[in-house]
Amino acid sequence: MGLPFGRLSLAVKGDVTLGHVLERLAAHKGDRPLVEEADGGLCLTYAQAAKRVRRWGGGIAARVEPGERVVVATPNGYEMLLLCLAASRAGAIPVPLNPALTASEIDHVIADSDARLVVRAAAEVDGAEPLSAPVPVDPGAIAALFYTSGTTGSPKGVELSHHALVGSMVRGAALPPVLTGRLEAVLALPTAHIMGFAALLGMACAGIPVYLLPKFNPVRVLDAIEERRAQVFIGVPAMFRMLLEAGAEDRDLRCVRVWATGADAMPSELAARFKKMGATASLPFVGSVGQATFVEGYGMVELGGGAAAKISPPFLGVGLGADAFGFPLPGYSFRVLDPDTGEQLGPGQSGELLIKGPGVTSGYWGDADATAATVDDGWLRTGDLARLGPFGTVLFEGRAKDVIKVGGYSVYALEVEKAIEQHPDVLEAAVVPLPDAKTGEVPGAVLRLRAGAALDEEEMTAFAKDRLADYKVPRRWLAVDELPRTGTDKVKRRDLVTLFDD
Repeated sequence: MGLPFGRLSLAVKGDVTLGHVLERLAAHKGDRPLVEEADGGLCLTYAQAAKRVRRWGGGIAARVEPGERVVVATPNGYEMLLLCLAASRAGAIPVPLNPALTASEIDHVIADSDARLVVRAAAEVDGAEPLSAPVPVDPGAIAALFYTSGTTGSPKGVELSHHALVGSMVRGAALPPVLTGRLEAVLALPTAHIMGFAALLGMACAGIPVYLLPKFNPVRVLDAIEERRAQVFIGVPAMFRMLLEAGAEDRDLRCVRVWATGADAMPSELAARFKKMGATASLPFVGSVGQATFVEGYGMVELGGGAAAKISPPFLGVGLGADAFGFPLPGYSFRVLDPDTGEQLGPGQSGELLIKGPGVTSGYWGDADATAATVDDGWLRTGDLARLGPFGTVLFEGRAKDVIKVGGYSVYALEVEKAIEQHPDVLEAAVVPLPDAKTGEVPGAVLRLRAGAALDEEEMTAFAKDRLADYKVPRRWLAVDELPRTGTDKVKRRDLVTLFDD
């Protein structure tokens, strides 16, 4: 069936696998620009990229058998994506490796995936006869392994099928119909993470060329958007915070039509500020008018990308509330269960969110116990606490593992963090459970403060008490220059707990 994506109609059929994707796109887009990397990196059209995938696919096929794993350990960039597509073309299972991982984590991924080949540069698989056609594979088979960031233990290999990844590409291409004329997206996401991987494929599918930075630097991102007059920026919420701190509101970003985010909770106030920085359109003799659209996606590695979306048009919210995920994407079903009894809960009742749909992982590579604990009859236990709202919406309440048990009461870390972040000196807050002899646990808060601000524990406690029930107020406070993060900019909460031991 043909699926329209505004600027591109791609024949996506049931037999499409990851190894087919770029060749199908190149047949439509040919010599149109696909990607330009900063610092003199790759600059490719669709046809040039497809040629590289065929060439590198031939080199990989000469060294591995179908179904064997190929770890792609190149520096972050578009080459990593193309090598993954080449490995898939050869019938292998690519394993993109995040260069931000530690040496021990890298060794773990290579050993855990039982990789037959590790590619550290494209030159290692160049020079063979190009692979004229993809090796036939079942579209429901494992297409790639994405290893988790390891915030709660050793990284686990998440199995994603061709259906899941191609579907993620299709969903990523479905941007709001506000994009016209010459387009370009600025990205600085890690390619080895599902969000970066899906964003690059989604932009390729939508026909939107990408200007890609090798790593996130807020000043460089702002320079790129401003100088290139880019219309799209996709980043995680932490990136938006850093852009704001780097002076985003003092820049001319009226070229931006769509800001998009995912992978973590996005404060509604922050989204609103970025909407005002962009614009709806550019008119002759008038210039840029209106506001940008803000798109928030809810997803995770185990969902193959996004499973729900909230679109906030210019000058309007969506009437769902600041904590809403938005609406499930086509093909996805959501339900909420009592985490203790497993009973299905009705609208307005808080419990663990379970999701079923085309992107759900088949499990964790080589870990039957973790798979059984996470996936049941196609339903993914997300570990997120949520409640169902009106009209099929889903409202986020926090991570199940981020619930602090204070004398029998449940304290959601996200709720406490949002209250603390209203303080004018607080840039970012992270709340973690600390052991307590009387109540079992108490909240502890780690703050990143504005330049020149100093932590006053009594003032912060009073500020929190004005906004929270007493049992929710942090009992201990710390200030740090930077919060420890994973390679995908998620806060390492376990590391924060150890700070209170000093």
